[in-house]
Amino acid sequence: MLKDFTPRLYQETILATCTEKNTLVVLPTGMGKTAVSLLLGVHRMTIYPKSKILILSPTKPLCQQHVDTFRKHMKIEKDKVVLFTGSISPEKRKEAWGNAKVIVATPQSIENDVISNRIPMEDVSLVVFDEAHRAVGEYAYVFVAKQYNKVSKCAKILALTASPGSDMEKIKEVCKNLFIEEVEIRTDEDPDVKPYIKEIRVDWLGVELPPVFKEAQKFLSAFLKDRMKKLKDWGLLKRQSVSYVSKKDLLQLQSQIRVDAIAERTNFTLWNAISVLAEIMKVYHGQELLETQGVAALHKYLEKLQSESRTTKTKAVKNIVRDLNFRSALIKAQRMKDEKLEHPKLVELQRIVEKEVKSNKDIKIIVFNQYRDNAQDIEEKLNSIKDVKAKIFVGQMKKGDTGLSQKEQIERLEKFKAGEFNVLIATTVGEEGLDIPLVDIVIFYEPVPSAV
Repeated sequence: MLKDFTPRLYQETILATCTEKNTLVVLPTGMGKTAVSLLLGVHRMTIYPKSKILILSPTKPLCQQHVDTFRKHMKIEKDKVVLFTGSISPEKRKEAWGNAKVIVATPQSIENDVISNRIPMEDVSLVVFDEAHRAVGEYAYVFVAKQYNKVSKCAKILALTASPGSDMEKIKEVCKNLFIEEVEIRTDEDPDVKPYIKEIRVDWLGVELPPVFKEAQKFLSAFLKDRMKKLKDWGLLKRQSVSYVSKKDLLQLQSQIRVDAIAERTNFTLWNAISVLAEIMKVYHGQELLETQGVAALHKYLEKLQSESRTTKTKAVKNIVRDLNFRSALIKAQRMKDEKLEHPKLVELQRIVEKEVKSNKDIKIIVFNQYRDNAQDIEEKLNSIKDVKAKIFVGQMKKGDTGLSQKEQIERLEKFKAGEFNVLIATTVGEEGLDIPLVDIVIFYEPVPSAV
């Protein structure tokens, strides 16, 4: 039942476990997790020829990849592999289920169909949970796994992820929720994986903030110090120095004070502290933009706070905008914008991209950037370079006009694969399981914030 596909040794080793037990497979991105589901799917349909296979994946683009893989490498009529999403009507899904052998679906659509008794799970011989680290709390994976395990005559579960997370409790919860009996983990260091890994060279490039940036930074730091001192004077910040407190510490303090304030409703110091912490978090974000992103992102954010203060009832925003340090930082940001000053990182990025494109016309580059406002600025600057065609790749949530529907995401990746443009600027949406085509260089515009 397999065509035009030769499994790798480690995929076969993992498959041997998956045929015996419900397995969680942890494989680095790009090492062929989908291939494991294909191999196990073929195995299950050989044993249970009348059964169906169900593959669940969180987004439409990821689902489409599974559909393409099964149609390409399984000896089966193309119309027997179907895609279910919320945009297909429940009646059509019910009809398609009867004829299909492999159903690829978003979890919410299957959850709804199971609740409404539209689809019988009794004859499903395998359910694959892609991006399985999501199987916690109220997520649809949890419900579907439970129902499937209850009703199927030949239940088998395969869970796939590149990043189960570092929290042991969460990993245990995922295993419990998906009835996992065995875990197969491979890293780049494992002997059966190593032959397939290409050497990756990592270069760290440091840049120095220019004096004018440091002046704006000084005003924002003074604002933060002043607010931290308030918290220290109130006995809430238990540190010797207020010159540097990490974001993680601030978030912990924020959640602790909220709990305490609810318990002691008449303690006005705690309620004031909540407002002061809100000021700190907002200005901290501004400082982060200045240090890691650049003038355009900083100016846009400070301006947004300024305009918000005119309409909002939120005390924190009003207090920030009244503050002299904030006002000084805003004027500095305005001047830097008028003078068209660029963050040295952006200058360095332009230099790297120009050099690489010059030496190889067919090169493909991905730039990962955390903030989509800045992604637009990067796109504009890179497109001013000769022979560079850059496009943004972001999620659906509309902010201004930067959102991409899932259909547009798929189209944009196809065009990137086909070489219609050579630089893809991706925010975090590019991380999770998307089949990013072969690229020559990946540039992280900032240290990567997530394990994924």
